[in-house]
Amino acid sequence: MQKKFLKNLGLLLFLNLMVKPMWILGVDRQVQNVVGTQEYGLYFTIFNFSFLFYIFLDLGITNFNNRNIAQNNQLLNKHLAGIGILKLALGILYAVIIFAIGILWGYEGRELYLLAWVGFNQFLLSLILYLRSNLSGLLLFKTDSFLSVLDRVLMILICGFLLWFNFFEGLFTIEWFVYSQTAAYIITLIIALIAVVNKSGRFKFNWNLPFFLLIAKRSAPFALLVLIMSFYNRIDPVLIERILPNPLGKEQSGVYAQAFRLLDAGQNFAFLFAVLLLPLFSKMLSIKESVEKLVKLSFSIIISGSLIIAITSQFFATELMQLMYYINPGETEQHYILRISQSATILKLLMFSFVAISTNYIFGTLLTANHNLKQLNVIAVVGLLINITLNLILIPYFYSVGSAYASLATQCTTAILQLILVYKIFKFKINPKFIINLISLSILLIAMGYVLTEVINIRWELSFIGMVVLGLFFSFMLKLLNIKEFVAIIKEE
Repeated sequence: MQKKFLKNLGLLLFLNLMVKPMWILGVDRQVQNVVGTQEYGLYFTIFNFSFLFYIFLDLGITNFNNRNIAQNNQLLNKHLAGIGILKLALGILYAVIIFAIGILWGYEGRELYLLAWVGFNQFLLSLILYLRSNLSGLLLFKTDSFLSVLDRVLMILICGFLLWFNFFEGLFTIEWFVYSQTAAYIITLIIALIAVVNKSGRFKFNWNLPFFLLIAKRSAPFALLVLIMSFYNRIDPVLIERILPNPLGKEQSGVYAQAFRLLDAGQNFAFLFAVLLLPLFSKMLSIKESVEKLVKLSFSIIISGSLIIAITSQFFATELMQLMYYINPGETEQHYILRISQSATILKLLMFSFVAISTNYIFGTLLTANHNLKQLNVIAVVGLLINITLNLILIPYFYSVGSAYASLATQCTTAILQLILVYKIFKFKINPKFIINLISLSILLIAMGYVLTEVINIRWELSFIGMVVLGLFFSFMLKLLNIKEFVAIIKEE
């Protein structure tokens, strides 16, 4: 399983490194620069609002299906036919929920129009993820890997045409950005459906209420967990936009989005670990195979990378924000400097949140595969209470920066609680050398950051690259990333 994990992780990382940075740092960032901070802040708020209720499109079915198909491949045809109809019904339920709550929340006019399109895109995405869960459950990671980036490739092509060829100069709106996503999702959905049907054979949709109720019952704990986690992971910009007066709320949501974009990029890569590990953990646990080595291997890789990213960001946050965003039309230089300063502070906080989030992707996935959903839900409720309480207290005084503090406190708390729970359930041995090496890596990175920024007078871009490269070197030197171990696993028969 370690060999399968490493080989497919390498493919996933390669494909995503080829595509996701271009999407997030090229297209998505450029859209915000073109339409402006306030306009993008409106979209960012609507998108996150729609994401809060995403679970009603899924009810935990995707995670349940991933684990279930991994353990029972023969159920693919039966479940595909039944769950297909259920997903369509859930799409209608989701539409009713987001519109009803959106109206109560105060959305109207253009906000509701955007919500309709963004909600439809969420529905398409939920179908794609469900179809992909069948492929990863069958351990067809290569096919799933290509599908994982296909929608972004298509969006890059469509938005790139609209943005960079200047055929519609001055006319590009946030609505066009949303329409581009719709087109990309529809094409990806069709291709994913063909790939799954190719493995399942012909099937016929059927309405089977007892089957739907059984699936819903089994998926309910997943659904509750995802719902709660969605709230404490995505509610920040929604609260920023509502708590602060208009147009300050939309602008501050846009400021938060500037820094969040880099966290989102990191999360996309961290999420790849969960995609691979859930079916592998599920399979190993079902046959009573020890998961300790795979947990250590995956955690060592992800924690090393997240620490390098987080600590490097502390030294170059302002420069990164200045590189990515420029002055909006009609914006004063003083206001631009303030906007960049806020985003840089938010980035520093969110990048440390990224370390905790990465930890959650390993241990949360293990606990999910082991059916410890009740405990995970309790931890998630704790995280939600912390997040909302701190947001309500901090946003009025510190604006979007206050929300970043709330996020950091939430993610660190849930990560610590999940780590304690894993060690309690699985009785893993505490490795003092591993902990010392992590501390050593952090100290070396901080020292190198100080030297590169305060002692050596070179361009910040070179210092940034140098710090990342040295971080990787230190990780190999401390054997947090062990080349010999990787090679030995790959060579295993």
